[in-house]
Amino acid sequence: MASVHAIPSLDEQYEFTAESKRRLIIGGAVGVALVALGAFLLASGVGEHAHEAVQGHGLSEGHEGAHGHYKWITRIWANLWVNAVYFTGISVAGVFFISYNYLAQAGWSSVIKRVPEAMPAFLPVTGAILLGVFFIAGHDIFHWTHEGLYDKASHDYDPVIAGKHGFLNTPFFLIRVVFYFVAWYMLWRILRNLSLQEDLYGGTEYYYKSMKYGTAFLVVFAVTSSTAAWDLIMSIDTHWFSTMFGWYTLASWHVAGLATMTLTVVMLKEQGYLKAVNNSHLQDLGKFVFAFSIFWTYVWFAQFMLIYYANLPEETIYYRERFSGYNEIYLAPFFVNLFLNFVFPFLVLMTRDAKRTTLILKVACWGVLVGHYFDFYNNIMPGTVGEHGGFGPVEFGMILIFACAFIWSVSTQLAKANLIAKNHPLLEEALHHDI
Repeated sequence: MASVHAIPSLDEQYEFTAESKRRLIIGGAVGVALVALGAFLLASGVGEHAHEAVQGHGLSEGHEGAHGHYKWITRIWANLWVNAVYFTGISVAGVFFISYNYLAQAGWSSVIKRVPEAMPAFLPVTGAILLGVFFIAGHDIFHWTHEGLYDKASHDYDPVIAGKHGFLNTPFFLIRVVFYFVAWYMLWRILRNLSLQEDLYGGTEYYYKSMKYGTAFLVVFAVTSSTAAWDLIMSIDTHWFSTMFGWYTLASWHVAGLATMTLTVVMLKEQGYLKAVNNSHLQDLGKFVFAFSIFWTYVWFAQFMLIYYANLPEETIYYRERFSGYNEIYLAPFFVNLFLNFVFPFLVLMTRDAKRTTLILKVACWGVLVGHYFDFYNNIMPGTVGEHGGFGPVEFGMILIFACAFIWSVSTQLAKANLIAKNHPLLEEALHHDI
């Protein structure tokens, strides 16, 4: 076991090379070109389906009725919204991971903490995009933004939505969204600065301060993760609601974030960095991805089962749209979501050796990331573009743009500090981690 406990150098500086930057710029440019091509095709009417509205769709918001005449550019806005929500979750999962590890006084994760610590830097980007899309295209995405819904003299008056007006109104919505991003980002900045100061000065002062601020973040996030899910996703289908939706979205964000952390750690190791990370650390990361894939499945099934069993029209319409509505264009993503987010990671990561094999970890984590993209796609697209949805150049291009921007942001943060938090008081435990 001597090789397991051999202590490598703790001084590691990540280099964000010019070649890496060039590849990301090319990837982003390809993404922009794909979106431009997709926009041209949509504007030309190419690829439109012969659609059928879901039977009984009047129980929910139809697109021509809810948002007026459909505009092709709405699919661009909807894709921006899907990706911004998805990458917001991955980003904030970084500070979530750091915070509960501080609260648990976990030692094993101290050797990899710079990876999740780098992820939340992308939050201002996604926050700005979400606010920008809401200001430009809020009426096209959110049914509840139409004033006629609240005027009893209007033929558009909707008593159900009018009853939610105290919560779903534009000023309060904007206040909440700004609060989410400011609170998450500022608490991350505090934790990040304390971590960097700990590198410089050592001692336990910064560690105990980090515990306090990490706990404060968990208290804030316990509430805001749910309310953000209601605001950013659930309110799109304004009539529908689920009391489990906050947990469901948190589970999806969290496991996508864990998959991103694991992929980043594995790729850094393959490039010769993070020499202190051993197979036991990789196994722990694999266990996190495995366990929270199961947790996501539990919440998914609990939400689905309760709605299926109750069989109330105002609840079942949500799944009816995704099963048989819109000429069944959302049925395939629905089952891809289930396969990649439960069946695939469950089978692939079940054994101990699988969690210690970098190739298997990468395959499993890529599957989870693709699967949870489809999770958010299937939650958002039916309520925003309905029968005009699909998967083409716009979708591929938008994913590529966001992914390249996110990788650039994380790489920039990784390059700003030592890759190992060398003065973390529990680092010794991590260096000798053996399970």
